[in-house]
Amino acid sequence: MSSTAMSTTPPSFTQLNDLACAKAGGRVLFATDDWFAVADNLLKGDPPQWKEGVFTEYGKWMDGWESRRKRMEGHDWCIVQLGVSGVISGVEVDTSYFTGNYVPRFSLQAACLPNGTTFPVRQPTMGTAASSQQLAAMEEMKTEKWTELVPMTPLRPGYPDTCKNYFPITSTQRWTHVRLNMYPDGGIARLRVYGIGSKDWSTVKNSELVDLVAMENGGVCLGFSNAHYGHPRNAIGLGRAENMGDGWETARRLDRPPILKADKSGVLMVPGCEWAVYRLGHPGVILKIEIDTNHFKGNYPDSCRIEACALSPEEEKAVVGKDGAATGKWKTLLGPTKLSAHHRLFLSGGQVQPVGVVSHVRLTMTPDGGISRMRLWGFPRAPNPAKL
Repeated sequence: MSSTAMSTTPPSFTQLNDLACAKAGGRVLFATDDWFAVADNLLKGDPPQWKEGVFTEYGKWMDGWESRRKRMEGHDWCIVQLGVSGVISGVEVDTSYFTGNYVPRFSLQAACLPNGTTFPVRQPTMGTAASSQQLAAMEEMKTEKWTELVPMTPLRPGYPDTCKNYFPITSTQRWTHVRLNMYPDGGIARLRVYGIGSKDWSTVKNSELVDLVAMENGGVCLGFSNAHYGHPRNAIGLGRAENMGDGWETARRLDRPPILKADKSGVLMVPGCEWAVYRLGHPGVILKIEIDTNHFKGNYPDSCRIEACALSPEEEKAVVGKDGAATGKWKTLLGPTKLSAHHRLFLSGGQVQPVGVVSHVRLTMTPDGGISRMRLWGFPRAPNPAKL
């Protein structure tokens, strides 16, 4: 279900959430061979690293998954459970630093498995391979019959100008697991599975408060002004941020006045700001807000504000890439609010303005800096057709 040939420049789907990332709860459930480097490295959130002259007892230290040179029938493969199940829009296969040992060809399959599906117990250890018992158990699961998303396709070596391999996917189904096939063996540094989470909203009661913008509930960042140090999609990630790199952080704005001044409420008076637009996982009424600047101690924003509106799919297309504009639609959900360093700010009651049922929000920070998480707690509601 890969719609076109491999792309060599980052396509738009790479702005979506990485559903397989370890930070999102993704994990490797099975791998045929972990000889040189364990398959779990595929899901690391950080870029691949190179350590010159570093060797393990099994061979050169590599930051990725690398199997031994196969001397038997078959090929290597692994099973990944997505941290957030959902619709996959594209994948990135990164072969960084695997130059004479990269995988020549790969394919990707997927399945939507019921909760409670069990796999053989895995203990990722270099210098090991799947046991005959584990292989027999996996054979019974017939994962080779899973739906093919990307057919067997050549990859390129892990040099800086060839290491990124992008593949768009046209499937609109919900998936919980993927199978990565290496033909026949070798190394891959990272696997990124980009898409949008899919939640069964029929199980959510009308009176149940839900974080409507959370990644795991289908929230997604649609556009932004600046992501120099950290992408704004991080702000809707799972849990609290692990470090500054796990949040949204912009560059310092160059239009800041030489001498800063504040208004009577203490908010800096500056001409510029940075913004990010998000689509909620489900339209709803937002009642509570959390803005977390965890880890941002010398680089938190002075203030932030949040606007919200209800947009049709056609109106959404007009918003993306156009400074977050939705003329006449945005309403103030949270007015300018002073922020502080490394602090979790909770807002509710009169601090959160009543704006009705909304589907999109725009988070604006002034003038720049970092926000680790944004939570928008509310009740899911059907959109009002008359207001779209």
